[in-house]
Amino acid sequence: MRSHVWTAGCDHAYLSERGPGSVPPPPVEADAPAWASKLRAVHAGTQIVEVTLHGTGPGAVVLEDLEVRVAGRRTPPAWNVYQMSQGCGGALTPAVFAVNLDAPRPLARPVAGNDAGSTLPAPAFPMRVSAAEPAVLRVEAVTTGCDCDWSLDLQWSGPSGSGTLRIDDDGRPLRTSAAPGRPVYGYAPEQGRWGR
Repeated sequence: MRSHVWTAGCDHAYLSERGPGSVPPPPVEADAPAWASKLRAVHAGTQIVEVTLHGTGPGAVVLEDLEVRVAGRRTPPAWNVYQMSQGCGGALTPAVFAVNLDAPRPLARPVAGNDAGSTLPAPAFPMRVSAAEPAVLRVEAVTTGCDCDWSLDLQWSGPSGSGTLRIDDDGRPLRTSAAPGRPVYGYAPEQGRWGR
């Protein structure tokens, strides 16, 4: 499971209570978990989660449904926003399950993607996976109003029975926070510092 997926591999923002003088330069996407953990930073506004799913036995497993669980909602912290890039672009917009964490009962809504003008079909349940045919589940959660703790419950069934797979941050809820009106900083590599 990857919980620090950036749009197009370069566009993301984090909230941190640290001032810009004590925040290291932005990492590459692969190093984001350690960077964010060291700063106790929180995903700002959007969080993309990717999970690769596959069967473990000879038969196929059917992924039946995805439920969103919001464990807590708080007022967003009055921290600074740190942009990981000064803008990037890509011709690919992956198909996702979109989640509005501000909704009273958030749902994972399938949304089609786009690849250079060609539509990528929206993901849909039921989905079949096997040891030979894995699937990548991509969820994009957004909030404009809360500091949210959340997780996903994936219902599945297969030859060995059925169950629910909890998708979270190693036993802790995922955390995404809105950042209304907060100072936004971008990193200027030529000056070696963060600026507004």
